[in-house]
Amino acid sequence: MLKKGSPLKKRLYMLAMVCLVPLGIMVVYLLITVSRFSDRYDAIVSNITMANTYNINFKEDMDYLMYIIAVNAERAQELVDMEQPHIMIDEARQVFQGLYEITDEEYSKNQLKRILKNLNTLEDRVEEIEEDAFVIGTYDLNMERLDVNIRILTNIIQEQIQIYIYSQTKNLEVLRGDIRTDVNRAIQAVSIIVVGILAVAFLISRMIMKGITEPIRNLCEVTRVAGSGDFEVRANEENNDELALLSTSFNQMVKQIGNLVEGIRIEQMNLKATELKLLQAQINPHFLYNTLDAIIWLAESGEKDKVVYMVSALSDFFRTTLSKGRDFVSLRDEEIHIKSYLQIQKFRYQDILEYDIVFPGELYEYEILKMTLQPLVENALYHGIKNKRRLGHIWISGEKDGDILKICVRDDGMGIRPEKLAYMNRVLGGEISDDNNSSGFGLFNVQQRIQLNYGLRYGLEIKSDYGEGTEVTVLIPAVKK
Repeated sequence: MLKKGSPLKKRLYMLAMVCLVPLGIMVVYLLITVSRFSDRYDAIVSNITMANTYNINFKEDMDYLMYIIAVNAERAQELVDMEQPHIMIDEARQVFQGLYEITDEEYSKNQLKRILKNLNTLEDRVEEIEEDAFVIGTYDLNMERLDVNIRILTNIIQEQIQIYIYSQTKNLEVLRGDIRTDVNRAIQAVSIIVVGILAVAFLISRMIMKGITEPIRNLCEVTRVAGSGDFEVRANEENNDELALLSTSFNQMVKQIGNLVEGIRIEQMNLKATELKLLQAQINPHFLYNTLDAIIWLAESGEKDKVVYMVSALSDFFRTTLSKGRDFVSLRDEEIHIKSYLQIQKFRYQDILEYDIVFPGELYEYEILKMTLQPLVENALYHGIKNKRRLGHIWISGEKDGDILKICVRDDGMGIRPEKLAYMNRVLGGEISDDNNSSGFGLFNVQQRIQLNYGLRYGLEIKSDYGEGTEVTVLIPAVKK
């Protein structure tokens, strides 16, 4: 029985069997029918042929032989010695006895029985003439016997043979009718069988095609999905046919590829995280060197209060930087961190630097990735305000928009040239790589850190008017600490 999921080879064999077995049965039926009618036809024709042989010659030959015996004593002796009349009667008797034995139709059998009976009577009458053929004075008697007995009997036998031939001819007509009936019946049966074969073959072929095309379509679809980068997709393995084996192999391949890709992704993330930590670690020594130089200069100048102020700000800065090894801090701690940084920088650039930090109180309980804002503030100072060479201002503010926390670092420095801004946005969008780090250490690495930790939908947005200033907005999930 054809079941869903049967091997393709079995389904094709079933289709062949559905087509060939009924056709074979139909051919055998037709051959048997033709053979049966052919045998009946051959038998009837053979019977008619044998009977017709005696119908044409028997009477004339027998009448002639008996006439010679009756009128010519010399030749009569020769014919009697040769038993010629008896031989003719015996041959006829054997023929009609054989026809009698193979005939089933009652009317024909009765005619054959009469022929055989009359042949026996004819033989008796022949013997009477033969016995008196050599007796002188019996000529007239024998001639009378010839006319009354022999010729009348042969005539009766001939008529009976003709009746038998006629009955056989009628059987041919019956046979023709039977053939026509069976031919019509065979045509109907063949038509029904052919229609049935076509219908069943169509249904089975549709099932086979569906069983082939649907798994292939499914496999093509999951292949397309896997090609787009989704290695969690799996092909259907419910069937037991050859395509299920292909699907299983495909699933194993996709699983292995997914494992390899995931391993590579994890390795890249670890590598990036390591690189970022190393780069992050480079911030502190660079900043520390400059700050310590300033403290040394203040100490040498005898300005103890400013030294205390600088050391206190530096202590707050590194306390927040370390934050007990945590990667995430509250927005309040991040504010303390950048405020300490700006206090130190303002001491160094007091003639050109002003800043304002304004966060709504409800935002302080939300968390932020540590060291997110300090590189942005550093960029605003070194690439914006310092290049302006006059008093500049840095504004830091924040707001919550739905489930997203937006923190803005804006300055009124020199801004960024349009072509440079376009290049930086392409780097931050991942369209191109910045192998020479020309887009700025701070922005690019902050973008990487945010997306590694939060996902690709988060990161930085940059707006800038050259000569007017720059605005960098940090987009991160609004998650409470």
